[in-house]
Amino acid sequence: MPQTIAVLDFGSQLTQVIARRIRECQVYSKIYHYATPAAKLREDNVAGIILSGGPQSVYAKQAPHPDPEIFTLGVPVLGICYGVQLMGYFLSGEVEHSKAREYGLGQLTVKKPGRLFAGLPKTLRVWNSHGDKLTKLPPGFRSIGTTENSPFAAIEDAQRHFYGIQFHPEVFHTERGVDMIRNFLLGVCGVKQEWTTREFVDQAVEKIRAQVGKGRVLLGLSGGVDSSVAAALLHKAIGKQLTCVFVDNGLLRKGERAAVEKLYGDHFQIDLRVEDAGKLFLRRLKGVSEPEQKRKIIGRTFVEVFEKSLKSIGHAEFLGQGTLYPDVIESVSIGGNPASLIKTHHNVGGLPAKMKLKLIEPLRELFKDEVRRVGEALGLPREVVWRQPFPGPGLGVRLMGDITADKLEILRNADAVLQEEMISSGYYYKVWQSFCVFLPVRTVGVFGDERTYDYVIAIRVVESTDAMTADWAKLPHDLIQKISSRITNEVRGVGRVVLDVSSKPPATIEWE
Repeated sequence: MPQTIAVLDFGSQLTQVIARRIRECQVYSKIYHYATPAAKLREDNVAGIILSGGPQSVYAKQAPHPDPEIFTLGVPVLGICYGVQLMGYFLSGEVEHSKAREYGLGQLTVKKPGRLFAGLPKTLRVWNSHGDKLTKLPPGFRSIGTTENSPFAAIEDAQRHFYGIQFHPEVFHTERGVDMIRNFLLGVCGVKQEWTTREFVDQAVEKIRAQVGKGRVLLGLSGGVDSSVAAALLHKAIGKQLTCVFVDNGLLRKGERAAVEKLYGDHFQIDLRVEDAGKLFLRRLKGVSEPEQKRKIIGRTFVEVFEKSLKSIGHAEFLGQGTLYPDVIESVSIGGNPASLIKTHHNVGGLPAKMKLKLIEPLRELFKDEVRRVGEALGLPREVVWRQPFPGPGLGVRLMGDITADKLEILRNADAVLQEEMISSGYYYKVWQSFCVFLPVRTVGVFGDERTYDYVIAIRVVESTDAMTADWAKLPHDLIQKISSRITNEVRGVGRVVLDVSSKPPATIEWE
């Protein structure tokens, strides 16, 4: 296992971004709950610790505080924003409420480069987001950088290898922020850049073989990026000991089932079982229009079909899943509480305990971008590796209102036109997501010399880096016009096409 940098999560929305920036430097990072005992970090042999930002004041009644013993472990520590305030609080410095919250761009003046700012310019544009600030340095520290509002915007205790910065180096707005993180990792912590795709694949294959032995693994294959890469990795490790189950729920995109059968059954020669359950799903969904109810019905029915498939396949000891690191670290969120429910996510993770299968999650250490690189290394085609996110409930949550076979066919055909044009124009791989939404609204139109009264299709195309925020993509007008014209001319039942120009927030990317 490569050397680990521990990121203690104090509730910042940017904690995952910090971990990803470390990984981009080819160094392994792991996110820990803020109160993780120092003994656990010592046991994990961490090479350095980063204290994340957070929304609280260090003096707040419910403020998250770390185990003070982390400062006695003898490993380098970097405090970011709330993290540097914690260092001041625990190491006998002083933190005070600012008269005005400092938010947005500021200018950092580097007084002493030291190891943290080695090789960087003397002035840098940085991103601030804080209400409190350090007003007195702890013993042993000195200021190495200032901003307009803070004489202690960057501090260091070179002897103990403690560093603190009042701004966020992990965001793109901060100039040379990744270089600062790299300086901390390589120059201060002295770690090696061992976290590579090839190294991960080799280690994962060994780990899978050791865990599975001569057992058999069952994997629910959706055709999406995560399950596809998990299938390819498991197959590389254990070959014929893997059986994949693809559930055709009748809510798939046009040609999706055939594409999965061709790629995995023919090309990779994986033992692939297809369960044709479209009629069952549609029967269960008849007359249901409420989004959460749709998702729950689809999830329960999937479990039922999957269980039935297991009985026909025979004995298996392991259940494979394409769980990613962001799914895992939800459990270490502030206070251990999940975020407010926006929508229920459908995942094979809902399979019942009575199936008595041991879980195997070969991608649970990876972020999405790392999963894509592993997919490329395993020989998966570009259209799979770089496929846009597709919801577990499929077209069921892109068809507003009650679901019928006729409406699904309209949506499926409209979406196929959109995907064709996005791919042929080259924009498919430039945006985060592009899809059609069926609106249960009929509008008057004219087709030829006849009056029509047909449905509305909404086009949703967004740009994003992590789906936490998103903006609608400004596609060329001639491309939008071509897509609209093709849908209204080629898809029977559509009389009008509209463009969704909502950003996230306040809207979500999906409509349901």
